Amino acid sequence: MKTRLLLLASALLLSSEMAMAQDYSVPVSEKNEKMMEGKFKPTWESLRNYKVPEWFRNAKFGIWAHWGPQCVEGSGDWMARELYFEGSRAYNHHVKHYGHPSEVGFKDIIPLFKAERWDPDKLVALYKKIGAQYFFALGNHHDNMDLWDSQYQPWNSVNMGPKRDILAEWEKAARKYELPFGISFHADHAWTWYEPSQRYDREGPKAGIPYDGKLTKEDGKGKWWEGYAPQDLYAQNHPLSEGSWSNGMIHKQWAWGKGVCLPTQEYCTNFYDRTLDAINRYHPDLIYFDVTVLPFYPISDAGLKIAAHFYNHNMADHKGKLEAVMLAKILDEQQRKALVWDVERGAPDRIIEEPWQSCSCIGGWHYNTSIYEHNGYKSAASVVKLLVDIVSKNGNLLLSVPLRADGTFDEKEEVILNDLGDWMAVNKEGIIDTRPWKVFGEGPIAESSVPINAQGFNEGTYNRATSKEIRFTQTDKNLYAIVLAWPEEKQVIIKSLAAGSEQYPGKISRIDLLGYGKVTFTRTDQGLIINMPDKRVNEIAPVFKIRK
Repeated sequence: MKTRLLLLASALLLSSEMAMAQDYSVPVSEKNEKMMEGKFKPTWESLRNYKVPEWFRNAKFGIWAHWGPQCVEGSGDWMARELYFEGSRAYNHHVKHYGHPSEVGFKDIIPLFKAERWDPDKLVALYKKIGAQYFFALGNHHDNMDLWDSQYQPWNSVNMGPKRDILAEWEKAARKYELPFGISFHADHAWTWYEPSQRYDREGPKAGIPYDGKLTKEDGKGKWWEGYAPQDLYAQNHPLSEGSWSNGMIHKQWAWGKGVCLPTQEYCTNFYDRTLDAINRYHPDLIYFDVTVLPFYPISDAGLKIAAHFYNHNMADHKGKLEAVMLAKILDEQQRKALVWDVERGAPDRIIEEPWQSCSCIGGWHYNTSIYEHNGYKSAASVVKLLVDIVSKNGNLLLSVPLRADGTFDEKEEVILNDLGDWMAVNKEGIIDTRPWKVFGEGPIAESSVPINAQGFNEGTYNRATSKEIRFTQTDKNLYAIVLAWPEEKQVIIKSLAAGSEQYPGKISRIDLLGYGKVTFTRTDQGLIINMPDKRVNEIAPVFKIRK
């Protein structure tokens, strides 16, 4: 019987490997950038030997500067795509203030991205002060501009715009303040993302006049961009994908299927070359891909080769020890052994065995003046709700704080950051270096199903958490119970810690409210009843340290 079970297990494993094997239709070339050889090979079987480093498990909280030329107009995220949506808010704003996209496209916005007040040292120092344990910078977005001295993309921040090596300066600041440094890469999807730039107005005085998405290098004679090829930025010298005029179609085609126009080997290889270039120059500790599984997966081996190179390169940097973290979205159980699962603006509704990350933002991913004007930012209290819930489930929170084009945040964001920092200064011992407890929490939300939508997008439920929601974390010595809002009542009742509880059968000798001190309590069959002090010690969330 045992032999039969072993054979069955082997057959299932082989079947899984065969299912994950792929005859890639667009393999990349290593002519320019050779993948580093080492322990890891560009296969799922090899990459599943990855182990998440302890520093990432301990970190829990990172800050992301999701900042680039799309911040110029203040129209929010994806504005470089949406300015080509006739009649959209981004289009109307662009036409009114900058010009019609047949004459002034996104390429013409790049010179206005000057970063004239950007001080990376000051910013990273603040991020560390408020409790961040790692820092991420944007390497490139879907707009396809590289924010470093890129040798494979002429449209970069050294040649134009701020004329500064943004990644180099971010990295220098991160190293100075001893924060692990991450880079996010998004440009692989420029191929489809910029397809609206091939359109034209269907109505009005410029109906039928093509936008600037098909311009060539020869068209630049006498223009500011003379000598640069717009196709290096827009990558639109190809047919439109099926249904491309439907603005939402890109989401269905994100995983390179459902009628998408497949990218060329040259295009996939260019992204591969650029990514290896950045890895080799800036030695990131973390990499984030805004993709399903890996860049160009499953049509290309580009992502697998990048992953193998990154892990091997990191091991070489750390004398044979792997300290790297690579994050991607919509991963199955096997893929989560090779990469760290990222959930966008959301969280699973249970403890996840492997460490994972949620990426979120206090506003829009790129700076949006409408969110500022309408007070649409998350409060520090909302950020804490997300952070605590995520950490209780074995996750980390990567929080984006939008910067304006000049490299600064606004005064409303400053208040949020300071409030968050004040809370973290007192309560971070219940967050940093902790692990999940036997159950992640209790309360109406904790006890309900909160499914993930695609890559996430369920954080709204957790933002609404009240004082009825309690989350747990632990260290070797202490259990922490964190109430997700300050209760109006004079007592907090924790059912999971009732007398005789299976989760906590031992005695409780002492409970401290962080920032206050020892509090009195009673343990009954209904729950642990903690008496609250008369005065609140913060306006966000109380954290109780419980000792045996």
